Amino acid sequence: MIRRVTVPALFPPPTYSHASVVEAGTKLAFLAGAVPLDADGKLVGEGDAVRQAEQVIANLEEQLRAVGSDLAHVVSTDVYVVSTETAVLSAVWDVVEASGLSTGPHSSTLLGVACLGYTGQLVEITATAVVPEGAGA
Repeated sequence: MIRRVTVPALFPPPTYSHASVVEAGTKLAFLAGAVPLDADGKLVGEGDAVRQAEQVIANLEEQLRAVGSDLAHVVSTDVYVVSTETAVLSAVWDVVEASGLSTGPHSSTLLGVACLGYTGQLVEITATAVVPEGAGA
């Protein structure tokens, strides 16, 4: 159902693939950005990009569960981090890598950005996932 491609002519990516191919007729879920807010709408991990990344992954898992999917079925993400420091981006990527997202591995882009939508927000992840046959939603 998912074919993950690492292109031999390109530099080998660390724990992600260059492309993911999904066969026509497969159900896909396009998820809004997962953000570091708890169920009450409070920011988790103020000033701490790693803690926010952990909350974002937890929230992403909830979004996926709601549509009948999981981290292993994510084919693509965009990871946004409010920082110009590669060390901060790398620390957030370590959280992504430690999650089930690296199982595929999925295709991903990691971006340093100027700001995100919520005051104090440092991390957001958008995702596209396959919803396995027979799954709800």
